[in-house]
Amino acid sequence: MALMNFIRSGPAAAPQPPGPAVGALLAGYSIEVMPRTAEKVADFRAILPQGTRVYIAHIDGTPIDDMVATARRIAREGFVVMPHIPARLLRDKAELADWIARYQGEAGVDQALLLAGGLRAARGDFDSSMQLLETGLFDRAGFTRLHVAGHPEGNRDIDPDGSDRAVMDALHWKQDFSRRSNARMAITTQFCFSAAPVIAWADRLRAAGIDLPIHIGIAGPAKLQTLIKFSIACGVGPSLKVLQNRARDLSKLLLPFAPDQIIADLAAHKAAHPDFNIETVHFFPLGGIGAAANWAAATCDTVSATPMEPRG
Repeated sequence: MALMNFIRSGPAAAPQPPGPAVGALLAGYSIEVMPRTAEKVADFRAILPQGTRVYIAHIDGTPIDDMVATARRIAREGFVVMPHIPARLLRDKAELADWIARYQGEAGVDQALLLAGGLRAARGDFDSSMQLLETGLFDRAGFTRLHVAGHPEGNRDIDPDGSDRAVMDALHWKQDFSRRSNARMAITTQFCFSAAPVIAWADRLRAAGIDLPIHIGIAGPAKLQTLIKFSIACGVGPSLKVLQNRARDLSKLLLPFAPDQIIADLAAHKAAHPDFNIETVHFFPLGGIGAAANWAAATCDTVSATPMEPRG
């Protein structure tokens, strides 16, 4: 096939500047770091709005000492810290209680994202985030927020047959638990690249009686090859076609891919449907924390500088 057949014909449409709906969706966004990536940031106050929620991903092999030290440092710089608590990394209830006590006592943490974790098999007594919630330890410790994982495009680790029956059953359980917990709960999702499957999934949850707010996962700007690699590893589904189509356009193959389109589409949908249950955006900084934070800041600045349309 001729090389030029891969390249889109005709001039590309000029991108539209983001409007107020984009600013509303990005308000209160969160971002994710790991201890080793946080070490590369001299001062988070230089790149993030004060009070931003910063998730700390707990990857297998990361000592709890490093997690707590990172939480303490980020909290001291004025940010809300939400560490991951991966069920399958924990030995037992006593270790969970110790982690909670250390996060609270040493870093003032009162929020957490509970998830199964990336391991195929549990190392101890816990296999799922539901089992962590059932211990009652987070409520007894006075945690104010407990987030759980969501998968708009399914998760074959949970549903190997490609359905979403187990995922939906788990979300129904967590919805019921939210009524028994004093903590505010929300669903934080895997990253996606296309708004259509996200909108369909969010609407399906609401129709099924699951009304927990959704913090939608978005990959920050990164090289296309990087995004494709992480997408395949994380099981991103139909929206991966957005990246595949981009890869066919040789004029853009080497350019960083930014989430302008999915953010614009989700923001427009939320503006048209105010009860849409996506509350805000959670950034996965796959191309670097600075790149994601700078993109968000620049986008919000553009929104602020955009003249308002005259009314009437």
